[in-house]
Amino acid sequence: MPAGILRDLARTRPVPAATGILGAALHARRMLLLKSLLVRVDTVRGTLSAAVRRRFEDDWALLERAERTDAPAVRAVLDYPTTGAWLAAALAAPDGPDFHEALAGLGAVAVAAALRARCRFTTTRPLPAGTLPLPGIGLLRCARGRVRLSGRAGALRITDSAGQTLLLPGPAAAGPGTRWSADGALAWSALHTLPGGTAVLDDVDPYRVPAGGIGPAALPAAERPCSDHAGWAARWRDAHALLAATHPARAAETTALVRAVVPLVPPAGGPPLSATVRTAPGAVLAQLPADRRELVELLVHETHHTKLAVLDEVVPLWRPGGSLHRVGWRRDPRPVPGVLQGAYAHLALLDLWWRARAGPAWAWRRRAAERFEMCREQVAGALSVLAESDELTPHGREFVRHMGRHHAHLGVAARRRDDAP
Repeated sequence: MPAGILRDLARTRPVPAATGILGAALHARRMLLLKSLLVRVDTVRGTLSAAVRRRFEDDWALLERAERTDAPAVRAVLDYPTTGAWLAAALAAPDGPDFHEALAGLGAVAVAAALRARCRFTTTRPLPAGTLPLPGIGLLRCARGRVRLSGRAGALRITDSAGQTLLLPGPAAAGPGTRWSADGALAWSALHTLPGGTAVLDDVDPYRVPAGGIGPAALPAAERPCSDHAGWAARWRDAHALLAATHPARAAETTALVRAVVPLVPPAGGPPLSATVRTAPGAVLAQLPADRRELVELLVHETHHTKLAVLDEVVPLWRPGGSLHRVGWRRDPRPVPGVLQGAYAHLALLDLWWRARAGPAWAWRRRAAERFEMCREQVAGALSVLAESDELTPHGREFVRHMGRHHAHLGVAARRRDDAP
């Protein structure tokens, strides 16, 4: 990690070179996890049934063939957030039936990669759970639990054991929505792409939310058709227009780093909840915000959780420790990694609000000015905690120093603007 890039990342300012390095780091991490999975399979090969071994080898061969055909297309599948969540779950599964079941996820990744790469392939798959999630593409449901998949030039033919067929044309395996076979035993739910980019609204992948849910209330994912695609699409379009008008470079960074939005069940009251899962950076898990301003802030906040999650895999920023600290934006005391995550995301929001104070729309300018003043002292307090902590690595201390300098710069710049005639 070049020192200049670490400084740029600490300042939260969007820099294309830094975004590129984070993307390369994420892919390297995924390849390392895939290699770890292969090594583990080789280690326990003697305990695997012949059927499990053969399925894994066939899936691996299909993945290799797809990569030889179109490496960038396969990389998009491997780097998709839920692929990371599946890999983490598979590597954490105990030896035995749980690990054997988790290995089936490689088939879903391989089929998705082959479709994206427009490979020709045929495979027959048992689906004990009755579903086959294709990361970043959609979800197949099969009532009879066994399907034959035939791919050619990006089109997919699905046939169940009774001969019922679905034909899904196109490299994305058909447009958004759900299609059914004649007898209703087969159903294909394709993901919706959000306006103006490549991010998708992922409301079908079983790995999109951790098993324990999100937050103190253990919120689950919203299931289709309750995920409100139309509401998300409209809010997303408006939010990106506002962000692009306020800070075009930050809008471009968000577009590059956010691969998926995962709707959570609607709030029962209070502000909308959002989260980023460390094993699945690039996915924003969130309840639908009330307006475009809230969504802009949510996207900037969660994008910086993604950046820090990827960065810490390359350059560790903290050591294990047990100290807890109070921060202005949480009621519960936080460990040092939590303080750093929150301070980093809120520093990015300070930078956004500093720009928005002179940006488009009076209501946005007023909100930004109020939020800037409220949050500046909170971030200052968190940075003081971090500066005094002995749980940061040398790179972590350097990172926090650069964060502190940018925080001070924003304060000086804000005073100059306020004092201007």
